[in-house]
Amino acid sequence: MVLSEKYQLIQKLARDICEAEIPSELQDEIDRTGNYPQELIRKFADYGFWGIKAPKEYGGQGGDTLAYVLTIEQIARVSMVTSIYVSGANSLGSGPLLLAGTPEQLEKYLRPIAEGKKYPCFALTEPGAGSDASAVSTSAVRDGDDWIINGRKCFITAAPISDFAMVFCKTDPSKGNKGITTFIVDMKTPGISCGKAEDKMGIIGCPTSDIVFEDVRVSDADRLGEVNQGFTNAMKTLDYGRLGVAAQSVGVGQACLEEAIKYAKERKQFGRPIAKFQAIQFMLADMATELEAARQLVYNGAIMKDANDRQANMYCSMAKYFASEAANRVAYKALQIFGGYGYIKDYRIERLYRDVRINTIFEGTSQVQQMVISGALLK
Repeated sequence: MVLSEKYQLIQKLARDICEAEIPSELQDEIDRTGNYPQELIRKFADYGFWGIKAPKEYGGQGGDTLAYVLTIEQIARVSMVTSIYVSGANSLGSGPLLLAGTPEQLEKYLRPIAEGKKYPCFALTEPGAGSDASAVSTSAVRDGDDWIINGRKCFITAAPISDFAMVFCKTDPSKGNKGITTFIVDMKTPGISCGKAEDKMGIIGCPTSDIVFEDVRVSDADRLGEVNQGFTNAMKTLDYGRLGVAAQSVGVGQACLEEAIKYAKERKQFGRPIAKFQAIQFMLADMATELEAARQLVYNGAIMKDANDRQANMYCSMAKYFASEAANRVAYKALQIFGGYGYIKDYRIERLYRDVRINTIFEGTSQVQQMVISGALLK
């Protein structure tokens, strides 16, 4: 697919900004300390990255899904953890609002996201409800004009630093996934607490934790969408999240390929650069081919999503499934080309290898994507 000049400019803008603002030394410091600079978050908000898909009337850029994945790809090529922040604001954090928000809710919640003044999180996963998202047990019980929420969410990206959460609760346990409702919950509401940030293998610098709800009172005005229709909202939102992960995978995979090519040209064994050996050449050829196939799946999925194609859900899952698995294979081969040096933290490939491992797991594991794809084929 040949991108138009407009989309090429979007790519270049994202790439140039990230290369200028996130030098390798800063990336190393973030990975070492776990502290992501707040001033950098504010800078990316000022650049408009928090509201790529948000309508201009609510402070966003009014871009489409293709613009979103192109931006995420370029950011992830430089810094995977930064792409987590940007993707979260544009997909899981704002997606439910764009799908079901009232004008009042869009003004109250979407605008501050798009303008970089507030940050959201997406609270679906629970200890007993991972791949089976319909098994959520966090409850919301009506109490006059309010709802009382009790339960626990886990593995919630950016929970400790979020201003509000999109929380999915059982409002009618007898109806299974048809008894789930979405609420927008201010994280400073009495009764909310976050667990200790998880000590993760990769994407260090964006905290992940539990959220505990103990008799948390939420106004019905902050119910998002119709009662018992939250599961549909969640699944549609996940399409955008999966495209985001797919784009991240392509970006990180591209970084791995570039690192491997550079190293192969510099590293000498048996009197010549290892890039002269056919075994290395063929590994690089495989890596580049898989990445390009993944890239085209991602771009195609974004275009289908924008066109409201009836098969868009399947193609979003295909993109996420193939791109995340391909990126892990690419990272594996890249580290193999580095040999023992690739196992040392002094080399960037070590971090890239750790960062990309999550991509086959979050936003639905590869096996869940296979379920979605096969389910669509066998309808």
